Amino acid sequence: MPAIPAATVANLRDLGALPLGGGRSVRAGLVFRSGQLDRLDPAEPAVAALGIRTVVDFRTTLERAEHPDHVPAGARPLVADVLADQLASSGLPPAARMRTLLADPALAEQLLGGGRVRASFERTYRAFVHSASARASYRAFLTELGDPFGGPLLFHCTAGKDRTGWAATLVLALLGADEETTMAEYLSVNAGVRAAFAPLIEGFTAQGGDPELALSLVGVLPEYLEAALEEVQARYGSMERYVREGLGVPDEAVTVLRERLTVYEA
Repeated sequence: MPAIPAATVANLRDLGALPLGGGRSVRAGLVFRSGQLDRLDPAEPAVAALGIRTVVDFRTTLERAEHPDHVPAGARPLVADVLADQLASSGLPPAARMRTLLADPALAEQLLGGGRVRASFERTYRAFVHSASARASYRAFLTELGDPFGGPLLFHCTAGKDRTGWAATLVLALLGADEETTMAEYLSVNAGVRAAFAPLIEGFTAQGGDPELALSLVGVLPEYLEAALEEVQARYGSMERYVREGLGVPDEAVTVLRERLTVYEA
């Protein structure tokens, strides 16, 4: 899934054209993912051409306050704070404080060294499945996509890789994409995210920080997504039951979502 060449927003991608098997693919031009929109120029041709009508923001209250979105003209913002419960119970998780950690190698090593960064992300991904705030957020997102009168929708978090990556996985799973396609789409953001955070990574390593820790923090790894998928299997037995019973997405919204976002080869 190649990135859309927008200069003012990182990791802007259309889920369209991804293969779903059986001569089907994701319909282009309806669902997009990205990093935060604090530097977005709505007038930039690559952005304006998308016709975005809804922006789903998965970030925390603090993230939104520090870096407010610049929403495209005519688009409706929808806040869906995935991590609210984790903030209340255990403080800001690594997915939402990358910049702080990359600016302080000693703190990063103290909190996440010795392989703990991967374990921390795996816990966060499992919470995407079971925490109340995450379930409410992803329910709102999928229900919005299942609006028969909805227009093009863009969803994002801060870097556009974790909360956003799980959202993209949910969409593709509901549309019938196989595991290989879903994982490839999930990992495809790594180049863009690492490029966007390159100055911070370079500063981190120049101060003596562990480059492997930095890459594990900034990028995504298969085991992160696998942790969430294992949580779905353990709690619900299937993605279908998770969406319907765990998230409470109405059947009619799932049906519309599939109809809207699937295209068949002629």
